[in-house]
Parts: sequence; C-alpha cells; structure tokens
Amino acid sequence: MHRERVPAIFVAATRQNDGKTVLSLGLVLALQKQFGAVGFIKPVGQKYVVVEGEKVDKDAVLMKEVCGLKERLKDINPVAIEEGFTRRYLEKPDVRPLLQQIKESYIRVSEGKEVTVIEGTGHGGVGAVFDLSNAAVASLLKVPVVLISIGGIGRPIDEIALNVSYFRDFGVRLKGALINKVLPEKKFLVEKYVSCGLARMNIQLLGVIPFVPLLTQPTVGQVFEAVKGKVVVGGERLRTQITSVLVGAMTPRHALDYFRPGSLLITPGDREDIILAALSHYTVSSLSRPVISGIILSGGLQPHKTILDLIVKADIPTIISSEGTYEVASLVHALEVKIRAEDKEKVETARRLVEGNINLKQLLEI
Repeated sequence: MHRERVPAIFVAATRQNDGKTVLSLGLVLALQKQFGAVGFIKPVGQKYVVVEGEKVDKDAVLMKEVCGLKERLKDINPVAIEEGFTRRYLEKPDVRPLLQQIKESYIRVSEGKEVTVIEGTGHGGVGAVFDLSNAAVASLLKVPVVLISIGGIGRPIDEIALNVSYFRDFGVRLKGALINKVLPEKKFLVEKYVSCGLARMNIQLLGVIPFVPLLTQPTVGQVFEAVKGKVVVGGERLRTQITSVLVGAMTPRHALDYFRPGSLLITPGDREDIILAALSHYTVSSLSRPVISGIILSGGLQPHKTILDLIVKADIPTIISSEGTYEVASLVHALEVKIRAEDKEKVETARRLVEGNINLKQLLEI
C-alpha cells in the first residue's frame, strides 16, 4: 500500500549539543539526493552573526552555503535572539508578531519543496521564556517531531520520555527518535534495548548514529579564534584538525611521550625547551600526518628569534596569546566545536552518517 510522505519534519533534541545541527545538515543533503527540492528553516536562532546588516543564526548561514539554498537568510532564520531580547519580551510580552513572522517564512521556504527540514534549538522547552519553545513552534507549523538524544540506553530513554510529555502537551506528534554519538562497539546493544524501551512509550527508534571523533575536533583556526592571539606563522594552514591538546608544563623528556598526531601544544613562550622538543618530534616523525598541528605561546612571551625561525621553517601554525597558560587551556577546553562550510570532510561525514544509519523511508512516512 502506498504511504503518503510527511511534507516536513521538525528536528529537536533532548538537550544542547546533542548533534542536532550536524544531523539536520546531513538530513538535508541526503534528502536532496532523493528529492532535489528540499527546504530548510531554523525558526528561532540563539547564536547569530550579522550578514548584510541582518542578524541571522549561524546554522542558517551554514545551511544556505553548504546546501545551496536560494531563500533569503532572514526566511531561513526568521527570529534571531539578540542580547536583551528576553528582558524586553518579559517586560512587554506579545508573541503574535513573532509567530506570524515564523509562519510566513515557513510558507516561503517550503513553497515548491517536496519536503522541508525544520531545525529546533535545544530541548522541547527551550524558548519557553519568550513563548517560542520548540513545542510551541512545532505546534504552530503543525509538523511532527524527531527527537535526538545521545548516550547509551537508560539516559536517552529517560530524556526522551521527559521531552515527549512536553511536546504532547502542545498537541505535537512525535515521529520517532534518533540516538546520536553512540560508541561503534555499543551500537547493536543500544539499538536493541533502546528500541524496546521506546516501544513501551509507542515511540519508533529511527536510527542509531555512531560517534565520529572527527566531528568533535576543532581546527587550528577555530582554536586561534577562541584564544584571540596574534598569528606568528602558518596563517594558511588554519584548517588543520586538532586531535589532542598538550599543555607544556612538564619536562621535555616526559612531554615527548604525550605528543600524538594532530596535537595542539599550549606552552609559555619562554619554555624554549618544550618548544624545541615539539620541533624535534615534528622533524623526525615519519608519520604522514604532522605530530604538531599548532602551537599557542601563552603569557605574551616570545621565544628567542632562532627558535621562532625554526617554527617558521617547520611551518607550524603558531600564535602568541597574552593570556596565561591556564586561561588559554580553559578557553580551548570550553570551545564548542561547530561544523563550518569549509569543513568539507565533516560535511560529507554528516551526509554519510544520515544515509547509513537513519531509516529515511520510515522517517518520512505518515
């Protein structure tokens, strides 16, 4: 029997940083291969950039560029939450113009499309403070929701149950759930037991997506932006991936045991012994991938000119930061890695993860 397709799907998560943007991107790219005309909208954005004088969510910019979307950025993200927005709303609450804005933009981005992907922001209740929770927006647009959670077995079931009750209070139908960032060796067990647990709540498990370290790894450029230092060398190699971080607060002898391919070294600029150890490892390594992806010289200290010349010769991306070593390490640790349009390998990985691990046919069936 022929099953009608869902014209739109709302992608939400059980918490922040569950991989919603990566999976939304992969979903749009995968659906474009099947249907061609695919729409995308992020109704409410909380992390915006200014493009051509308008505040728009970063994810909207990413989607437009990577997926070749023709619609205006302001329709792809009709509501961007700028600083002070919440306070102003609470002083004079009126959600009607915001709802109208979202509805009109949704009509425009979905016109002529075979299916439209709607990306929420965080869990079901995010945005409730200004009456634009994910549940409220999904209810407004009358579309079913797919919930993304992460982890093993118990945690995602518990978190999905909590979110489902909120969506159902708004009359929103849950299409199913996706479990993201699962260790590959645990995928079979998670799929088996989570599907059983969700079935008790009448929820379909639509896919289990394995954890891919690449998607959580920042580039040298992203780290340098967070630290806000002065680039000394290697400005053309800022797209190099970082796989591990080493804080140079030990002896060179011990530091050599911790260098791995793709390491970022954070060390005071006057720790020339550590810098020389890194350079020697870089020089003698027979690996196809450089051991050192980048160096951050902390404390605003600059090593001897001879050592700087060696860094330049090795062409290792390096910056000098006025912040102390601890502050730099804290900034790097707190960095939220977001996929960017220029991250071609990550973009392709997102598409392959969706195609290989999500039942798209089941996802789109009514």
